Amino acid sequence: MPVALDFFMHYGYFILFFWVMTEQLGVPIPSAPLLITAGTLTATHRLSLPLVLLAIVLGCLTSDVTWYFMGKRYGGAVVRLLCRLSMESNTCVKKTEGYFTRNGERALLLSKFIPGLNTVAAPIAGQTNMRLHLFIAYDAVGSLLYALAFTLGGRFFGDFLKHSNLVSSVSHTAGVLFILLLIGFLIYRFTRQRAFIKEMRTARLEPDELKGMIDRHQDIYIVDLRHPLDYLPDPRTLPGAVLLTPDKLVAHTDEIPRDRDVILFCTCPSEATAAKMALTLRKNGVYRVRPLRGGFDEWKRLGYPLEDIPEAITAVQGAS
Repeated sequence: MPVALDFFMHYGYFILFFWVMTEQLGVPIPSAPLLITAGTLTATHRLSLPLVLLAIVLGCLTSDVTWYFMGKRYGGAVVRLLCRLSMESNTCVKKTEGYFTRNGERALLLSKFIPGLNTVAAPIAGQTNMRLHLFIAYDAVGSLLYALAFTLGGRFFGDFLKHSNLVSSVSHTAGVLFILLLIGFLIYRFTRQRAFIKEMRTARLEPDELKGMIDRHQDIYIVDLRHPLDYLPDPRTLPGAVLLTPDKLVAHTDEIPRDRDVILFCTCPSEATAAKMALTLRKNGVYRVRPLRGGFDEWKRLGYPLEDIPEAITAVQGAS
């Protein structure tokens, strides 16, 4: 820990710049714990608060200007790419576009505080042909507000330690604080993902509902997520189902229709695979997706119609 802290205090401004720039480019590494830690170290004057703020703002501007020009040139394709990396990917495009429509360039002032918008805001600004000088001005102010919020929080904590006669332990405490905040952030992200999977399980489609949709010839897209080995005991599937293992579903995401309900089913307990793949599809812009409760086994137990899987397809799936 002392070696790491000594390294950070010698190269802290460069570390802050590259860390923030990397996060804003879309890599899912949290910068908030590092900003709070840097703010804590400014209380002992190991780091300069103005230089800390400058490094953070420059890191934000470097990545944001890059995404601005990418959005200007490639438009919505860049936004969709970034949304796939976002924790709020299922709503980030709609939220960002609506936010810009209502607030214009002022949206950049608070975008970094809104999950799902912080990275996507810059390419949206380029896509909407916002003037470059306005973008840089508003983005710089927004980045400064973002930097101040976290570094001043850390500075307040550092000042508290100083006034508590714990000056000698401020540096060590800052290192511990960074580790705890980083672990807390990762736990938060894991919890959010688990909560989404739980939500998908509660939103699952009942077999009788799906049968009614099939009987009414409703336009739906059914995906059989089972492994080829699962076909061997009973080489049948639901009527009209497309056979796609999870890895192939990811590879063919662009072919999944967006204008109808997508039903996923498997044979795993509690539809775990179907729920996880629903999360993957949401990240790729497929929002009308629901797992089938009980999967293939429950559908079969209820005596609902099944159709044979052609032997040629089974052979190809098994060989792949």
